[in-house]
Amino acid sequence: MGYVAVTGGQKAIEEADTLTKYYRLKNADQVLKVNDIESQLRLLIDRVMGEGGLYAPEYAALALKQAEGDPAEAAFLLRAYRSTLPRNYYSRTVEPSKMRVIRKISSSFKDIPGGQLLGPTYDYTHRLLNFELHQEETDVIKQFLADFALNEKLNEHEAATFGKVADLLEKEGLIGNKQCEEIEPFDVTRDKLIFPASRSARLQILSRGETGAMTSFAYSSMRGYGVVHPTIGELRVGYTEVYIPYPYGDEEDSIYIGEVMVTEVETINSFAETEEGNVEFLLGYGLTFGQNEVKAIAMAILERSLETEGTSPTQDEEFVLLHIDSVEAHGFVSHLKLPHYITFQSKLDRIREAKNKKQNDTLQEQPVTFSPF
Repeated sequence: MGYVAVTGGQKAIEEADTLTKYYRLKNADQVLKVNDIESQLRLLIDRVMGEGGLYAPEYAALALKQAEGDPAEAAFLLRAYRSTLPRNYYSRTVEPSKMRVIRKISSSFKDIPGGQLLGPTYDYTHRLLNFELHQEETDVIKQFLADFALNEKLNEHEAATFGKVADLLEKEGLIGNKQCEEIEPFDVTRDKLIFPASRSARLQILSRGETGAMTSFAYSSMRGYGVVHPTIGELRVGYTEVYIPYPYGDEEDSIYIGEVMVTEVETINSFAETEEGNVEFLLGYGLTFGQNEVKAIAMAILERSLETEGTSPTQDEEFVLLHIDSVEAHGFVSHLKLPHYITFQSKLDRIREAKNKKQNDTLQEQPVTFSPF
């Protein structure tokens, strides 16, 4: 369900739109360029692309500018635009294990293939306001970028792809749910979701879920309203290559069309005993567009939680999947601002009728007395 527009009062609506533009620009010293939003608000861009379900940094930046920085409204705009686009090809299956890594860490093992690679992150810095950002100048920025680019050239010979922690555990026979049956994935954008949902449908909805809602649900699971409190086997951020089938060649021929940045998380959860008597760990999986690490971790927690039987809210498939979508939630809550005159008038009429009936009944029940004088 999506609520987009309301008709009636066209002149008032047009004036309200003009007033919105005025409020957006009235205190501006200069025009905020889309390119600046895309390049300097990258984490917000990544979040909007993930929730909007469309990997298009420029359009995500445009949506954020139009929405005055509201990520829920921007994701709504991006999802609406996506619905107008034709689907010309289905890409080959992307292999995150082959991604060009810029960051990878593990909280389960100190030594992992290629070592811990911190990459770009705020995790290890103090959460203090940096007032020096008030004084940023273009010349200083250009010099910093030039110096950094020079240092980067010295490290170009280093490998950018690494083996995965889960693969090492799988070789030891310690992973119970690593291999999954290869079937045609369910497409939540074209087919109506039916419960119980397949794993591919759950992962698609989780990957487009609202970051705050998913974080809250995952947090509740770790706090005791669920059974999942994992450790991170591996978190990696990097670029994966995307290929589409070659239209006129053999089935195995592919065309490289570019790369996308993704965040992948594999969590290691409590072990379980198999029917054969083996004790194995169970993995949770999360993958999102861009660098969106908290959401990917939350996704892995919820994915594992939904695979576990229980009565907690985060183990209820319908509760989780139907309440984490930002477009659905934003639209349904926002629609309360639209006219509900008829429905409210109906309620008002009923309560007035009930009140009048009660008053009449009270009058009829009062005893009648006669005075002799």
